[in-house]
Amino acid sequence: MAKRNGHGYGAYTFRDKDPVIFQLQQMAGDTKLSQITKDGGPSTACMRAWFHGDTRRPQNATIEAAGRALGKERVWRNIVRRSHG
Repeated sequence: MAKRNGHGYGAYTFRDKDPVIFQLQQMAGDTKLSQITKDGGPSTACMRAWFHGDTRRPQNATIEAAGRALGKERVWRNIVRRSHG
């Protein structure tokens, strides 16, 4: 099992909110939260807590539901590592 480091694991850390919250907020753009809920996403209260409230680590299932309600899907890809030096 990976060792926890702050808010996350050694290979995935963040200081404030999980970056996926900001990614979803950008993807949603001007889409009304009620429309995302209507299209199968989480409740508007849940998303308000992500975007404007205290939620820091949303559940994967709700993230997936919101993204799919926006017509998106997550894709795993290789990390581009930048050399320092």
